Amino acid sequence: MNRTFLRRPAVLLALVAVVIVALYAGLRLRGPELPGYRIETRPLQQTVVATGRVISTSRTQVGSEVTGTVLERRVREGDLVEPGDVLVVLRSDDLDALVREAEAALRQLQQASRPQADASLRQAEAQATQAARERQRRADLFARQLLARELLEQAEEAEAVARAAAERARLAAQATAPGRSEELQLQERLAAARAQQAKTRIRAQAGGVVLTRHVEPGDLVQPGRVLFEIARTGATEIEVPVDEKNLAVLAVGQTAQCVADAYPDQPFAATVNFVAPGVDAQRGTVIIRLGVDPVPAFLKQDMTVSVNVQTGSRAAALVVPNDALLDAGARPAVLTVRGGRLQRVPVQLGLQGLAKTEVTAGISAGEVVLAGAATVAGVQEGGRLRVALEGLPEARANAASRRELPVSFD
Repeated sequence: MNRTFLRRPAVLLALVAVVIVALYAGLRLRGPELPGYRIETRPLQQTVVATGRVISTSRTQVGSEVTGTVLERRVREGDLVEPGDVLVVLRSDDLDALVREAEAALRQLQQASRPQADASLRQAEAQATQAARERQRRADLFARQLLARELLEQAEEAEAVARAAAERARLAAQATAPGRSEELQLQERLAAARAQQAKTRIRAQAGGVVLTRHVEPGDLVQPGRVLFEIARTGATEIEVPVDEKNLAVLAVGQTAQCVADAYPDQPFAATVNFVAPGVDAQRGTVIIRLGVDPVPAFLKQDMTVSVNVQTGSRAAALVVPNDALLDAGARPAVLTVRGGRLQRVPVQLGLQGLAKTEVTAGISAGEVVLAGAATVAGVQEGGRLRVALEGLPEARANAASRRELPVSFD
């Protein structure tokens, strides 16, 4: 009995070993278990994701046309201004004096020089008339031989001098007459002085929002220095540099979903209204602009915004997760399991989304592809394996806010 008792543990150990060997052999025949996806037909959107900044359609820089010291600054960043609003007042003592001098000169002409010229004209005309009568009287006396020729000649000379004086007085009166040369000259002088004086009150030439200011009371400003930058009132746009490889799928009129980094929970819509005709050779990017209407109240100039431009869509597409693709460039393929064995299958691709890509040829609905295909190791093509099915991945709802680049399959 002792010998039988001693044999039983040996038999049990042998049986256990046989079972373990059998299980191991079975697992080896079935192959390792790897994650994968079952191919299905799903709606698909192709998008381009990038980051840009809020811009206005036009900005204007405000400076001074004259050199002067700032007496008063009336606006600051964020203020809304209308055309003609005064932004800065400069000291203008010397220009004020020029205006007063020009006004005094015009008053002098109108109130003194013009009446004096009119009086001088009347006096000169009277003297010319008197000189003409005197010459005629002496001519009559000379004709009757009652007066010497010398006296007649003196009268004729006096008449000529009087007529010349009257002509000069007439020209002087005409020059000082309303609307004539002297008055026009003084009016232009006054207008020029007032124009220079007006330049000391720096005004907004267009309505908009003050973005920046670079001046304070007491500053000395000179022509050419930018004092304010104003975003003109008008349409708001988002300027986005996009990788040039996406140029073929971008077009004016495409819709986009935008998320401001400062307000990630308040997405808003935009529309592509411009695609640059050229590419930045240094950066390899193309500029697109998106119009925003209506404009969210929180949107501010130069705010960072992530955009998700929809460049294509399918109501029903045979899709494969992006991580299941091998070499999505010139010769895309997937690793599928057919008959329990690993097989590399070339495929043709259509629309490319953030998480999934359309397959137009190569595989059919219901087939299984391996997840993380590019990282499969230890299994040769034709080898056996098992697949642990996973659900198809979805694009993250906040993909734009994470500043993801367009999907790359390199």
